Amino acid sequence: MRVVIWLLVLFAVAAGAALFASTNPGTVTVFWPPYRVDVSLNLVLLALVVAFVVAHFVLGTVSTLGGLPEQARRWRALQRERAVQGHLVDALFSLAGGRYVRASESLLAADKLQRALMEAGQDDPARQAETVFAAIHMLGAEAQHALQKQAAREEHLQTALQTLRRRRATDALDGLLLRATRWALDDNDAAGARAWWQQLSQGAMRRAASLRLRFRTARLAGENLEALVTVRQLIKHKAFRGATGENISQALAVELLRAPRDAQQLEQAWARLEPQEKEAPSVALLGAQRLLDLGGDGARSRAWLLPLWNAFLQNGSPLNADQQVRLVQILEAGFGQADAAPDSVWLARIENAQMANPRNPLLQYLAGAMCLRMSLWGKAEHFFKQASAGLQSVPLQREALSQLQRIQEQRARR
Repeated sequence: MRVVIWLLVLFAVAAGAALFASTNPGTVTVFWPPYRVDVSLNLVLLALVVAFVVAHFVLGTVSTLGGLPEQARRWRALQRERAVQGHLVDALFSLAGGRYVRASESLLAADKLQRALMEAGQDDPARQAETVFAAIHMLGAEAQHALQKQAAREEHLQTALQTLRRRRATDALDGLLLRATRWALDDNDAAGARAWWQQLSQGAMRRAASLRLRFRTARLAGENLEALVTVRQLIKHKAFRGATGENISQALAVELLRAPRDAQQLEQAWARLEPQEKEAPSVALLGAQRLLDLGGDGARSRAWLLPLWNAFLQNGSPLNADQQVRLVQILEAGFGQADAAPDSVWLARIENAQMANPRNPLLQYLAGAMCLRMSLWGKAEHFFKQASAGLQSVPLQREALSQLQRIQEQRARR
């Protein structure tokens, strides 16, 4: 359709020009003393059109010939850029395939070509030549790291860092710093990894990838509290599948509670835990046991165990059999402290629980231990006899029989 319109316009112009020329009687007189030349106006107009076309063609030809050297330079630069890209692609596939020496050779060739482009001033700013140059050295550092050549790796790394900092390429610089942190972790250099990680921008520090590196750094340095805080952030980022994050946080909380050497330090460590971590059976049981072992307050240890106690009394308790036995043992140890006064609140809790579930041997044993603490020998003997017949835990059964023997010996002395 467009061709038809152009043809119609062309025919209209031709018809108009023919009508104008056929009805135009004008002439143009040129005086050149002593000569005089009379020329038809139509011929003059035709000559002007032809002259314009010829001049336009000549000027275009001259411009094209003058731009040939620049076009040649651009063509050579384009070929070099394509060669750099080819070497980069070859290096990436070589790194992925474990051919680190070949990757280093490809990157060396790319480095030479890119340096030549930058020194000749033929790089296009839109192509980010300096970023490509930094990427070459980052991949070179990766290859040298795989070859365990730390000195060569550091040389490539410093070159890339200087280039990106000069260009102020924040995103690219953060990526390079994350790689440097990972390399330091592979070298088991916790201090170096921390130093690289702390150079990240504030936004990069909050990303899941950087938080994972921070977690690895903290674990390598033995900083359990920092590792625990980092895991909490990763859980908020949903960086773990299923209950993996909670399991890791509970394991770190356990390690955090094992480190203190006195009751005060243990209480400070406990205060740093989140409520869901304190309610985890493994964490609460260890914390209460450690507090008693370090000579801490038995009432405080029982307060730490209160969420587990409530869960223990529920149908479908989340505590397994071993955890239930440990809960009873720790409560008994807290009641048995020499300087501890009888806890009326817990006595009422145990009595109510035992009355609500009179056939539970663990509650029977615990009620017997509580009665023994309050010198209620008859009740203690009754509960221990019932418990010894139904307990599945050998240590608790042995302890119940031992307590029965002590009660009988106490009666014999009377």
